[in-house]
Order: sequence, then structure tokens, then C-alpha cells
Amino acid sequence: MLLSGWGRYPRAQGRPTRAADTDAARTALAAARSDGGMIARGLGRSYGDSALGGRVLETGALDRFRAFDPATGTVTCEAGVSIADLLRVFLPRGWFPPVTPGTKHVSIGGAIASDVHGKNHHGAGSFSDHVQAVEILLADGSVVVASRERHADLFAATCGGMGLTGVILAATLRLMPVASGMIRARTLKAENLDACLGLFETHADATYSVAWIDCLATGDALGRSLVMLGEHAGGGGVPRLARARLSLPFDLPGVLLNRMTMKAFNALYYRRVRTPDRTAIVPFEPYFYPLDGIGGWNRAYGSRGFLQYQFVLPKAAGRDALAAILLRIADSGRGSFLAVLKAFGPGNANPLSFPMEGYTLALDFPVRDDDFALLDRLDDMVVAHGGRLYLAKDARMSAATFRASYPRWETFQEVRARYGALGVFRSLQSDRLGL
Repeated sequence: MLLSGWGRYPRAQGRPTRAADTDAARTALAAARSDGGMIARGLGRSYGDSALGGRVLETGALDRFRAFDPATGTVTCEAGVSIADLLRVFLPRGWFPPVTPGTKHVSIGGAIASDVHGKNHHGAGSFSDHVQAVEILLADGSVVVASRERHADLFAATCGGMGLTGVILAATLRLMPVASGMIRARTLKAENLDACLGLFETHADATYSVAWIDCLATGDALGRSLVMLGEHAGGGGVPRLARARLSLPFDLPGVLLNRMTMKAFNALYYRRVRTPDRTAIVPFEPYFYPLDGIGGWNRAYGSRGFLQYQFVLPKAAGRDALAAILLRIADSGRGSFLAVLKAFGPGNANPLSFPMEGYTLALDFPVRDDDFALLDRLDDMVVAHGGRLYLAKDARMSAATFRASYPRWETFQEVRARYGALGVFRSLQSDRLGL
């Protein structure tokens, strides 16, 4: 069966097996041990090849809630439960995920394996920082519960470990209380990168912050952006989860994706906000998950798919490093319809977790043969400044780039060896990166 991640690149043959319970997962694992290994796959929202391989264990049917403590907001659920499921069940009760990525269609197992982050990393850290325990199916078929107190090495390697330590079966995490499903959203216009970074610094105490950047602007307008802050509002009730209002039933023609159309889109998007400072009370979905409102939006980049390129630069690299990379992208004319900048707080102790204190930028590139050389050059700039790429979105990074930018990869491999995971849990990405 031909499989792909959300970016639709690469596409690869794989043999998916559905697991609805632990016994089914254990049976699939037994077959995979003698047949080249396997990788777990939740809802298929990682962008590249991290959930592709010869044997793929689909965990979406592990979708049951096991326990909830209304006094603390602590929930235990199976790995296939999604962020949308959490919102549907617990937001009406006044609880919200403490960290949520840019789509609600992510499984809890996937969120832990990728150690996803949100618009509040500067204050709340990564998803796994709110996970208390993870139930894992190991390579020998046994099931253990790992936490910061029990099997702490396995817990740290599993959080952000891209499914390479074992199969995440369930997890216990703590939700946070909210008064409603509404967000007080404030949008500030920044005329260039200096102004944008200045707004991040000025509003460092905002619960949520993110910026859309016009990645094709140059000169004095390099890095012009819309900085969007957010706070949970106290009234307005809890809106029901919306279905996608629009959908793309076919791939858009690649001819639409050119410098002229992207530059025009970016200019219009920047100018759509007419005032330098605007505040509105909005439902949580368009604030956190704007692209979920368009079904199949990944088809907008044409039949060959796209690469989402997300890197982080340490704060010490400064504004000049970020400006140099933005300038290289603008000069290439490749750019992106949507470029998103966020501020990260300090990273955690997980060896393969992506965030580090600094700034992270994400852009989409339609797959074109000559873009790979550009991305290789960007890789070199990111690594030279002490940064790294996000594994959950990677589809092409070299093993050398990975090892230069994730210095604790050997610690990760030692934990995998200790728990018998080497060669049993593998993906196209892990093979490419030499894990």
C-alpha cells in the first residue's frame, strides 16, 4: 500500500496493520521482529517519513479514555485519542490541553513521540512536559509504564523519540483549567524583523504568541510580520468543534505556485490588517487551528506534495542569523505562503526533543527538484548557528546534519539498545538518519 505523511512527500510502499488493543499490537510486533522491524503511526499528521516503513502499526483505533480526575484535570487515555477528542470531551467541562500544535488532528501518541510544541512554548514548554506517564510496548513484547520516576531513561527517550523506543499504548497527562472556549486575540503589525522580535520581547509574558512573516519581503521590510498574541477569555461559552468549512478535492496546478503569486498573497495578507494594534474575542479553533478549517489543505501544493521546513536557532545566534536565513530564502524566490515564527523557552532533557531557547521558523516549500539544493544550503546555515531541524517535519535531512545538531543522539541510541529497540522499531527517517 502506498503511504505518505501529511506533506505527501515521500510516498513509499508499506504494510499497515491496525491495532485496536495491546494483544493486536503485540501480535504485529512479533511478526515485525523477524521481518525488518516496524514503526507506529497515529493519524498520519507528521509531515515527512517518520511514520513510514516496511511494516506500519496503525494505532488510531486505540482511542479509549481510561480515567479522569476532575479535581486535578489528570486524564489517562490510549495513544490513538486525538487532541480533537480531548477538546470535545473536556473543554465543555472547563479543561484545555496545556500545549497544542497547529492542528487538533494529532494523536496523543504522536504528540508525545514528536514532543510537539505550541504557541506557548516560551511559558509552558513542550507537550511531554505535561505528561506524567507513558505505557510502552517494548521490543520483547512486554509492557512497561515509564515516568520521570520509573524507567526515567526510557521516558525521556520516548518523549520526542519518533516512535523508535517502542509502541506508545497509553499516557497520563494533566489538562489545564479554562473559563471558556474563547480567546482574546491581539494582532500587532511589525514593519520588519527588528520590530517583530522587539514585540516578542515586549510581550514575553503573553500566554500565546506567534508571528506570520512575509518571507519574500526584502530591504527595509525584511521580516515584516503580524504578531498575534492570545489569552484565554473569561466569557463566551464553549463553541462546538467545527467541521472543515471548505475542502480541496483535487491537487492545485503547480503553475499557481510561483514567486509572483506568493509575493502577491504575502503582500495582501500583511495589508489585510489595517490598524497597527487590533484586539478581538474569537473562538479557540480559528486561533489555534486555522488550517483545520480547510479540508485537505495539503493538496494546495500540487501533486508532488510539499516540504515543511522548520528550524530553531538558539537565542545566542541573535537577530542577524535569522535575518541571514530569511534573506537567503527571499533571494531564492521560493518562499512560502505561510511562514510562522515563534519564540521558544528553554528546552527539556529529552535527547531528541526539538525546542531550544530561541526562535523557530516554519515554511512550506512545494516539492521541486531544484529546491533540495536550497534546503541543503539552509541546513548548513542553521547548523553553523547552533540550530536544528524539527524531526516531525523532516523528510530529507542528512545523517551528518542530524548528528551535528542533535548532540545527544548517542544517548538516545544507548537507551534504545538497553531496551532492545535497535532494528525492531525503525522508519524511513531513522534509516536515513542512521538511527
